[in-house]
Amino acid sequence: MTTRILIPRKLLFGNADAFGGRLSPDGQWLTWIAPFEGVLNIWIAPTDQPHAGEPLTRTKGRPIGWQEWTADGRFVMFVNDETGDENDHVFIVDPQTKELRDLTPIAGVNAELRMWSRQVPGKIVIGLNDRDPRWHDLYIVDAATGKRELLWLNTQEFGGIGLDWQLRPRHARSSSPGGGAKLWRIDGDEVTHWKDLDYVDNLLTWPILFDSDNRRLLMQTCIDRETAVFAWLDWQSGEETVVAEHPRFDVRNVLVHPTTFDLEAASIAGARQDWLYVAPQVRTDFETIQSSLPGFEFNIVGQSDDNRTWIVDAHRAEQALTTFLYDRDKANMTELFRARPALDAHRLAPMRPVEVKSRDGLDLLSYLTLPASIANERPDVPLPMVLVVHGGPWSRDLYGYRGDHQWLADRGYAVLSVNYRGSMGFGKSFIAAGEKQHAAKMHDDLIDMVDWAIREGIADKSKIAIFGGSYGGYASFVGATFTPDVFCCSVPVVGITNLQTLLESMPPYWSGFADFMYRSYGDPRTEEGRALLAERSPIHKVDCIKKPMLIFHGENDVRCKVAESDTIVSAMQAKGIPVTYVVYPDEGHGFAKPGNRIAYIAMAEAFFAKHLGGNCEPFGTDLDESTHEIRAGAEIFDEP
Repeated sequence: MTTRILIPRKLLFGNADAFGGRLSPDGQWLTWIAPFEGVLNIWIAPTDQPHAGEPLTRTKGRPIGWQEWTADGRFVMFVNDETGDENDHVFIVDPQTKELRDLTPIAGVNAELRMWSRQVPGKIVIGLNDRDPRWHDLYIVDAATGKRELLWLNTQEFGGIGLDWQLRPRHARSSSPGGGAKLWRIDGDEVTHWKDLDYVDNLLTWPILFDSDNRRLLMQTCIDRETAVFAWLDWQSGEETVVAEHPRFDVRNVLVHPTTFDLEAASIAGARQDWLYVAPQVRTDFETIQSSLPGFEFNIVGQSDDNRTWIVDAHRAEQALTTFLYDRDKANMTELFRARPALDAHRLAPMRPVEVKSRDGLDLLSYLTLPASIANERPDVPLPMVLVVHGGPWSRDLYGYRGDHQWLADRGYAVLSVNYRGSMGFGKSFIAAGEKQHAAKMHDDLIDMVDWAIREGIADKSKIAIFGGSYGGYASFVGATFTPDVFCCSVPVVGITNLQTLLESMPPYWSGFADFMYRSYGDPRTEEGRALLAERSPIHKVDCIKKPMLIFHGENDVRCKVAESDTIVSAMQAKGIPVTYVVYPDEGHGFAKPGNRIAYIAMAEAFFAKHLGGNCEPFGTDLDESTHEIRAGAEIFDEP
């Protein structure tokens, strides 16, 4: 391909300039995430002077990715680990003194920030698995002093415990042998059985929050329905009132009043996001926002306690996240910051939803991005294509700005992402169709969409790559082993190669999730289950690999251990099959540190250019701040 000016990788994958805006409860202060000395930290400014911001934290290690105010506005909270091992700690910082404290200074423990409430100011509920690594006990922590008081000793082996706004345990969840779940009511010291959920209901039915009177519980539920709805459940009588639903798609996000917690709006996501208005008074606000941001997807991510000031996050395929302050009284939108303003100097590519039938009749909603220079829905000649497979697998692809799509399209590729069966958001039957279909019908869905792209003249049949992380990494391994003639190369990232070892090495605090995983993949405790897991595992089909492969993994990954990649690399080397293998010793299930992330993208880009023929930005200094170790196949990165 001809050389042209490329969008620099660092603009797409380096630290964002600013994101994650939140309002203090009184609406007077604004916090957000932005770099300080190259590391993402929390910043703060008066809401009416956002450009007067200064760092609230100055951490040097792992980037901070989320932050929120305590309900009384005294502190800002965040959760972080050190090496990607998911042994998270809960931190708070005082906005006045900038004092930073670790509320859970216990090594080797996974801390969970569970609840904070205006009705019990100064207190935070935190889950800790220090007593038993499989189950989290609940503690009420005094934010000012750090003193912990036991709230719930989880000897019942509950996978989750829900609280009301008085910080009282009110309901809980445990697993069922068939992959479903049991819901329990908690009334003081009395615990009684509430509901049984089957396999799919388990995934789509969740208590969300109580109203301010702690008498009604907002539920997402698909019990006796095809799609998940939002409904209020009267806690005393059990009467259910549906407040938001859609005939085809599951409800997705909620907007609730910040102090009454009444549901005001709910979103659904089909090809694009849409909003369902429950409270008539917000319709005008949403119409104002939509008219100000034509073509954008948006969400309300922060509210003042009086609900007169909102933080609005918006994006579209051709523009990265932009954050606005919305004054409801004045119906006025003020831009606060953009995540990646330097991209304004470049032409980004639109994303197009496409829907195609699978070979057995399911609707596969997918997203296609072509290079920005292509004005039509089809290129003049078929392009090399990268199939980017989402993780989960119970996740889904959505319309909007995606750095991976923009990067690959800018390099000259068609980019396709597929909501294969099992993806969430499309109702119960679509999820149920994915049961035990890994490397089978779920993979068929990917191949069906690849075949569609070839038939439509979008993709060059001889130059199609498969690429993804987590389950997408597994799909990439499957592509290389189960359908080796479809893809000219594959790039699995933190992927699974042996389903049995995956299920046998899950983090201990996934114990409440184990039966669901066994039902989904195959039961490693039975002969039949082990046979199925072996049949669907790429590690047992290494002999089928015939195309180049670039594998990435984080050494500290607890979800999909690095052994998953180690074993297939060793097997390939034993058989003389070329492979390139890159490991990050200070990362886990994904690459959070910017130097590592940039190096990973740079190496993948060079690999794609070699095998697909697209454009490639030279490495330059993009590998210099990375800790990566190339444990096999380093020669592919040698300068020609």
